[in-house]
Amino acid sequence: MKRIVWVLLIAVVALLAGCQKKSGDGNARPADGGEAPKRLHIYNWTYYTPASVILKFEEEYGVTVVYDEFASNEDMYAKIQAGGSGYDIVFPSGDYVSIMAKQGMLEKLDVSKLANIGNIDPLVLEKATYDPNMEYSVPYYWGAAGIAVNTAKVPEFERSWNIFSRADLKGRMTMLDDMREVMGDALVFLGHSVNTGDPAEIEAAKNLINTSWKPNLVKFDAEAFGKGFANGDFWVVQGYAEVVFEEIADNEELKNNTVFFIPEQGGPAYIDSMCILKGSRNMDLAYTFIDFIHRPEIYAEFADYFGFPATANVPARQYQKVAPYYQAHDLANTELKDDLGEALELYNAAWFDSIRIGD
Repeated sequence: MKRIVWVLLIAVVALLAGCQKKSGDGNARPADGGEAPKRLHIYNWTYYTPASVILKFEEEYGVTVVYDEFASNEDMYAKIQAGGSGYDIVFPSGDYVSIMAKQGMLEKLDVSKLANIGNIDPLVLEKATYDPNMEYSVPYYWGAAGIAVNTAKVPEFERSWNIFSRADLKGRMTMLDDMREVMGDALVFLGHSVNTGDPAEIEAAKNLINTSWKPNLVKFDAEAFGKGFANGDFWVVQGYAEVVFEEIADNEELKNNTVFFIPEQGGPAYIDSMCILKGSRNMDLAYTFIDFIHRPEIYAEFADYFGFPATANVPARQYQKVAPYYQAHDLANTELKDDLGEALELYNAAWFDSIRIGD
């Protein structure tokens, strides 16, 4: 009996010791009493930072990156707004930088801590009217969604948003489950700004989507359009080049038969930025990561991996080794999505009360 009691006592002591190795933030402390491994918590878009870049950062700085993904600004914003995320860095698009800064969700930046800040293209900062002095955000990438077409299935097509009106492709096309993207496409097709607040123009865009585009779509999809394109379910998808080409990377035949383009009419563009969330517990490490991304060779690696032009970092262009899927000049007619202010309710009504019904 004494032996049993002794064994139980040892077990209890071991259990208590194990509990004491846990810090208040959930990170295990080393048994020798040293500091816990540093962790940087990042919340970023799906398919948006190469694993090789993350690994290099971890190895160079002796840290662990905890990397979570989101499919839309709306999803990201809702999760951050709900609280308890524990993220240090988030990657919102420009309109959401504006919204989140106004609502006190972002830390004000000290750009003196960023040695590579001079590598950022002045043109991108000029376009970033929501935060031109980088008070709350540092540009990550300037780009736009476009259209991917499987030319083996669709050999002839118009390089226009009007491709979604083709009834012969009904059941083989998707558009993004993203209000600003789809509404913006319809608005520019009709000759209007993606940021219009005119009720008549918004109504016309809604009617175009409902009557000409939506009847031919399988669905609005911001998450699985790449996989659907890769497995042949979808022949035409609105989406991001990096997502599509990541999914078809191992299918040489499909890669050779895939065309990606940004329609000449333009469309909504985005500048996704790196922001430090209010209350970050790893502020210094967050600055280090942002600066790391804008090293020319690191930014070139990021751009090459996804087939991007190096739009935000000028010296990185000299380090690129891969021809991008589209060129920076393809963005010429695009327009950045702004914070819509009170007009947002008109867009919400058009999208959620009409376009999305029955989807």
